[in-house]
Amino acid sequence: MRADRLLSILFSLQQNEKMTTKELATQLEVTERTIHRDMDALSAAGIPVFAERGKYGGWKVVEEYKKAFSGLKESELKTLFLSPSSHLLTDLGIEHEWSEARKKLLATYPAKKKHELTHNWDRVHIDSSTWRKRNAMTKEDGLKELQQAVWNDVNVEIDYEKADGKRSTRVISPLGLVAKGSTWYVVALSNGQLRNFKVSRIHSVTMLSESFNRPVDFNLAEYWQESKQSFIENLPNYEVEALISPSIVKRLTFTGRFVQVIHLDEENEDGWFPAILSFDTKEEAAQYVLGFGDHVQINQPEELKIKVTQMAAAVLRMYEKAKQE
Repeated sequence: MRADRLLSILFSLQQNEKMTTKELATQLEVTERTIHRDMDALSAAGIPVFAERGKYGGWKVVEEYKKAFSGLKESELKTLFLSPSSHLLTDLGIEHEWSEARKKLLATYPAKKKHELTHNWDRVHIDSSTWRKRNAMTKEDGLKELQQAVWNDVNVEIDYEKADGKRSTRVISPLGLVAKGSTWYVVALSNGQLRNFKVSRIHSVTMLSESFNRPVDFNLAEYWQESKQSFIENLPNYEVEALISPSIVKRLTFTGRFVQVIHLDEENEDGWFPAILSFDTKEEAAQYVLGFGDHVQINQPEELKIKVTQMAAAVLRMYEKAKQE
């Protein structure tokens, strides 16, 4: 199609200082006469193309237009001016570079377009940080070294703490960094196996001199999606059948952070809502249910009834003892 060919000509002139009619005709597999007609069409459309005569001449585009022309669709251009998470950019140490790059890109467009783009970035802001400020215990100090190792395909030695508190030293080959919410993970080869390491659990990072060969077929986004799905499917699941007081139904269904409401029936004749709840463990279920006092009545499992009864009795004994002292 002619429209596609005209765009191809503009892209070629943008990437090269100048191109001859013969070069363009060869590249696009058309005659030189066709190229001349295309140039007339571009000029008639207001695009400032011109020809330099002489032995070393050729077709060129006015420099200012060359800077402004990117070939991006309007919808594509808008996505570049969405504000990413400044929290994550700061973690990576590139917040200033991103800000400068956006300013330089913006400077290539005329005043009217600049106004439209700034209008867009003031309408959407992405904040991946938590409400609480990270303290020294959760700060990810090794991120800079891990980032450098990822860029350069260099092995590192890490002092890593597992969820159970056990620490070990190991050598890993970092393949990529992933931000899950506000939490960073490093995906790496460890003893020939792909592993995910939580950066906040890494106590120290030592850069090593040896490099590694990155797997040719490794795709970070695809791997992370598969890893995440596998993690979700293997999460522990402890289901509880219960009756829920109408006074806490909204609180129960407002967030899935501590409990997942698998099923919630209509209100029964006694004014309670039969429900099936899911927790990670029996201990979490007992603590959660106990926190609602007499607003949650457990039906099943029987072992959870016993657990909650024991916990409630222990609380009563503690306060009775405190009264006597």
